[in-house]
Amino acid sequence: MMFRRLHLRLKRDYPCAQLVEAVTEYLEDTMGTGERARFDHHLSICPGCADYMAQFRRTIDLCGRITADDVEALPRAAREELLRAFRDLRAEESSDPRA
Repeated sequence: MMFRRLHLRLKRDYPCAQLVEAVTEYLEDTMGTGERARFDHHLSICPGCADYMAQFRRTIDLCGRITADDVEALPRAAREELLRAFRDLRAEESSDPRA
């Protein structure tokens, strides 16, 4: 019972939602060492987040990296649609009161 309480406290110390928001920083290695240690620890005790990270890494492995040349090679309409989607996402994030 004591281990379960400790396990739950440690999960609360780095909530799953916080991990999901920090994935890019983690993968790009721009996270501080203390934050990275907390992130790694959470992955070690949370099977759901560990699975999420595995899926994220697999997606990156399958898709590779998109370069500026790849974007330039898109048909103009597709490029504009993609850029519009990013602008809309940025606008939503900046208007989010939680941000």
